[in-house]
Amino acid sequence: MPTDTKRQAVAELAEMLRSSSAMAVADYRGLKVSEMQTVRRTLRDSGVRVTVAKNRLLKIAADEADRAELKELLNGPTALVTIDGDEAAMAKALTEALRPYSRVVTVRGGMLGNRAIDASQLTRLGTLPSREVLLAKLAGGMAAPMTGMAAVLAANLRNLVGVLSAIADKKQQTENAA
Repeated sequence: MPTDTKRQAVAELAEMLRSSSAMAVADYRGLKVSEMQTVRRTLRDSGVRVTVAKNRLLKIAADEADRAELKELLNGPTALVTIDGDEAAMAKALTEALRPYSRVVTVRGGMLGNRAIDASQLTRLGTLPSREVLLAKLAGGMAAPMTGMAAVLAANLRNLVGVLSAIADKKQQTENAA
């Protein structure tokens, strides 16, 4: 029989799942309490929230929040990592926070919006360069053809000026010699 405390916990979890733009599910089995606190602190500094709850309550909350894809990941000790914002930032923060514990902690998968992703996709997302770096690469890629075209056009004019200058020098040398 559900108690008021459990109902409230499910309502809070469902609201958290609804408001999250991205989430990941990790198996934290094997971490010491001090290590888990370090992971939580590192993720909190990046704006990422870590929640540990009973899988049964998380499954009910996933149904209420229309995140049924999440239910298949909820087996065993589960840490739910969520963010309301930049999805790549969550993946990067999770990758960095779990790097020292990669032999112990496993990421099972997660969700981007309403789309389920597996652990490899989440890891790949975490290894992408930052948004600013990607935008700079895009801008550089777009500017490169224009820069090349300007260099080609300038080279033709530069060569023409060089030829005309050489002709003028030669003509002046022949006039001075005569």
